[in-house]
Amino acid sequence: MTTSSIPNLLWYHLTPLDILLFRDCKPFSPGEGSWAKGLFPPMPITVFQALRSLTESTHEKKEFEFIGPFLVGPDDQLWIPTPKDLRVHYLERGDRKTAQDNWTKLVRLQPIDPTDIAWSDIGYAADTLHPLTVSKATDTNSLGPPRPWMRIELLQQYLMGESLAEIEPTYKTKDGDIKPNFDKDPWGLQILPHIQMQSDRRQVCDEKGYFTEVAIRLEQGWKFLVGMNTELPESVVRLGGEGHRALVSQSEGNSILNSLIAQSAPTAEEASIAYLLTPGLADIDGDAPRYGAIPSAWRSAGLIGCATDKPILWGGISQIRRKRPGQTEEERQQNEPRFSVMPQRAFVPPGTVYHFASAPPIDTGQLIPDRGKSQNMFQTLNYGVLLWSSRSN
Repeated sequence: MTTSSIPNLLWYHLTPLDILLFRDCKPFSPGEGSWAKGLFPPMPITVFQALRSLTESTHEKKEFEFIGPFLVGPDDQLWIPTPKDLRVHYLERGDRKTAQDNWTKLVRLQPIDPTDIAWSDIGYAADTLHPLTVSKATDTNSLGPPRPWMRIELLQQYLMGESLAEIEPTYKTKDGDIKPNFDKDPWGLQILPHIQMQSDRRQVCDEKGYFTEVAIRLEQGWKFLVGMNTELPESVVRLGGEGHRALVSQSEGNSILNSLIAQSAPTAEEASIAYLLTPGLADIDGDAPRYGAIPSAWRSAGLIGCATDKPILWGGISQIRRKRPGQTEEERQQNEPRFSVMPQRAFVPPGTVYHFASAPPIDTGQLIPDRGKSQNMFQTLNYGVLLWSSRSN
C-alpha cells in the first residue's frame, strides 16, 4: 500500500463524438462466432493514454498525474458509483428492477454482532469475513439495491456519517425542477457485426470470417470528467478502439470531489469505513500476483466487513508489431505480428466499501500493490483511491 498524494490538477471534460469501444480481458481473434465484449466505464490508463497523446508534440518530459474518469450528466452533475452497502426498502414486494425508483427508505448494511444470540448458531470459516446485514426491524423481503450511480452530494453526506433516513429517490433543485438522486447506467449497447468477404467471390474469408463487437453509446449530454497535472489544448482525441473520438475541453472540476479527495483517514480509535473511488488492486496472497477484493494484510488489521461486486477483469493478450533495429516504419508494418502477454488482473470495482472495527493500523492511501514494475503507474494514475469516514451505527 502507498500513500496517495494528488497535486493540484487541471480538470477536463471528454465528450464522446462517436460510439466507444473498450474491450475486456478476454483474448479475441476474428473468426466464426467470435464475440468481442466491451468494458465500461473505461480503465484509467486507457483514458490517460488518449490524453497523453496531446502532449507528444511539446516534447515535455514530466511525471504525469491523472485521476478519472468520472461520469458527468447533461446538467454538469457529477455521478459516483453507489456504495455497495446501501439498500432501499420498497413499499410493496414486487419486481425489484422496476421498483428501483419507488422506494420509501434508504438503509445501510452493518457488520453483524457475533455475540448476538441471533447469530450464535451460525458458524463461519476462520478465514472469511462475517456478513453485512440490516437491523431486525427491517423487512428483508422488501430490500434491494438502489440504482448504480449516485449524486456526489449524497456521497459526501454518506462519508460524513450523517443519517440517510431523509434521502428520497428525487430532490427539488433551486429552480423547482425534480431531479433523481440515483440514476441508471447512462449508456446503451450497440452491436457491431463485421463481415470480410473474399475479393474474387461472394463468400466470407475463412481466416477473418464473421465477428461481432459490443460498443457503448453514451446518452445525449453525458461526458467524462478527468484530472491531469498538465495543460491540454482543446482538441479531439482517439478514445478506445477503432479510432473512435472524443472532444477534450477545459472544466472547472467539482469542488465536492476535490474536498473528498483531500480528506485524510480517521486517526481516532473509532469504527471507520473506506469507500473505493477508483478501481483498486488487492493482493490476496502476499507476494504472489493473485488478486481479489480484500488485501491479505487487511484481514489482521481490524477488517470486519466488505460490500463489493464482481471484479473488473482487465489485461490479457495483445497483438503488436515490434520494430527491429534499423527498420523503417513501413518495414515494421510488413513484419509478422508477435503476441505480447500482458498481466491479467482482477480489479476491485469502484463503490466497494470496507468496514473496520476501529481506525485501521494500515497505510490508508491507495488500494494498490506495494511492489512490481506497475506500482508507480498505479500510483500516478490514482488507482485505488480510498475515501474514509466514521461508521454510523
